[in-house]
Amino acid sequence: MTFRRIPSLNWVRVFETAARTESFAQSAKLLNMSPPAVSQQIKALEGYLGKALFTRGAHHVELTNEGRAFLPVVQQSLSSLESTAAALFGPRDSEHLTIQVLYLFACSWLPERLMKFEEEHPHIHLQVTCGNIPDDFHRQRPDLQIAFGSATDFPENAERLFGEIVIPVARPEIADAIHTPQDLLQHRLIEVSTHQSGWHQVLGASVEGDLSNATYSFTDNTVTAMAMAAAGYGIALARSPVSDALMNTHGLVPCLEDLREKGLQHYYLFSPLAHPVKSAASDFRKWLLNEII
Repeated sequence: MTFRRIPSLNWVRVFETAARTESFAQSAKLLNMSPPAVSQQIKALEGYLGKALFTRGAHHVELTNEGRAFLPVVQQSLSSLESTAAALFGPRDSEHLTIQVLYLFACSWLPERLMKFEEEHPHIHLQVTCGNIPDDFHRQRPDLQIAFGSATDFPENAERLFGEIVIPVARPEIADAIHTPQDLLQHRLIEVSTHQSGWHQVLGASVEGDLSNATYSFTDNTVTAMAMAAAGYGIALARSPVSDALMNTHGLVPCLEDLREKGLQHYYLFSPLAHPVKSAASDFRKWLLNEII
């Protein structure tokens, strides 16, 4: 069977209003149309569907069985369309701002601060998308980007925000059994392959023997690594301060309080080159820099 799209969305809107008011005249007032125009739109929809949707009376109309069955589907579809439009584009008088951020940043550091930003800037409708590696940030052109890497990975206008402290973390019962860095080698070490700072940097100066003989599992992001550690699969590397909230959510704790290494890469804020800077983007930048002081 071949399905065709309804030629006019306005037919559907007029049908929903007429069905709700049970009056072509009343729906005409609500839609700022004439009653004959409403009747014409309904007839066009009925002709397309091949079924009558209303029985007409002298002063009111009533839904047929087919119309009554069709109405809930129409109302749900229109409601979904309106709510999605509001979520994506915000109120008409708002400024729309799209930011692309590192996946870990979006899952841990940013969410608990977004409400504060919204309270301070209620006119800005913020949309957040994610990336994971520098190449992800070269393919999109949002208003602002917050990425992780080296200065040479990003445009010349990139501003350094902060670095990271790399900390081995695990479930409490696993962490309690670890007394020296050498003990870490008795467990599975979860490595994030996209980071320069990993287990070899953390353990290189602290343990004896060939680190390549340790048992490793690899993933491409810290969010997954910490979820694996929370499941008892092994020991992950937290990346403070960005991963602090996620670490608490998962109930992970440091394995050794003194085993902390400064990472080699940093977080950067930038806008795509030749991209006009919105006032909303400037407001977000000022707010962000104030948050990380």
